Amino acid sequence: MLRAILSDIHGNLEALEAVLADLERERPAALACLGDFVGYGASPNECVATLRPRCEAAVIGNHDLAAIGRLKLGGFNSDAAAAARWTDETLTDETRAWLTQLPYSVAWHDTRLVHASPAQPEEWHYVLSPHDASLEFESFAESLCLIGHSHYPGAFEFDGKDIRYSRVPELALEKGRRYIVNVGSVGQPRDGDPRAAYLLWDDRAGMVRHVRVAYDVDRAMQRIRDANLPAFLAERLRWGE
Repeated sequence: MLRAILSDIHGNLEALEAVLADLERERPAALACLGDFVGYGASPNECVATLRPRCEAAVIGNHDLAAIGRLKLGGFNSDAAAAARWTDETLTDETRAWLTQLPYSVAWHDTRLVHASPAQPEEWHYVLSPHDASLEFESFAESLCLIGHSHYPGAFEFDGKDIRYSRVPELALEKGRRYIVNVGSVGQPRDGDPRAAYLLWDDRAGMVRHVRVAYDVDRAMQRIRDANLPAFLAERLRWGE
């Protein structure tokens, strides 16, 4: 069955709408989101309102927590902190209440969903290397764990002995092996490709596919400027950094 997994929307409505339009063509049976619905971008309430009725499962991200006042901003850079404070002031009561009830980690169709890392989902660690991944595989029972947080799509494959990392667009999931797959970011890609990123997972075919979708970057940038958010948050969208 084909399912779509999104992450790191970051209040970017233009990117989200482009991804959802692409999903109309793909027609997945269900959709999940790995958190960071808000933060950085200028459309936090609109993004939550758009995704909330579509999500079969969702987890909370660190920027979501910061925006609802449950995460200190000391670990954020100045631009991210400014965006978190702006988002906190902008959220509706309905959006805030929905974000507040999201879990840190959830099992979904025999797969583990978490924003940052399965071992310590409340600590916001990055999984960027095979060494990082080796510390994580022991912390979940499922064969597949889907993550976001780094905004960098890719996959770690564990055959019981060695861990291999790849960034291939499509990956066959072999029986007897385990995987941690980063689905990338819808609203703020950082791998040098400005297109929105999301993942398609077909459990019957045993396959995951990274998808990239072009969107109206200029419009998203203008929204950030109009909201008087830090200029860098707009400029980085152009370069996918």
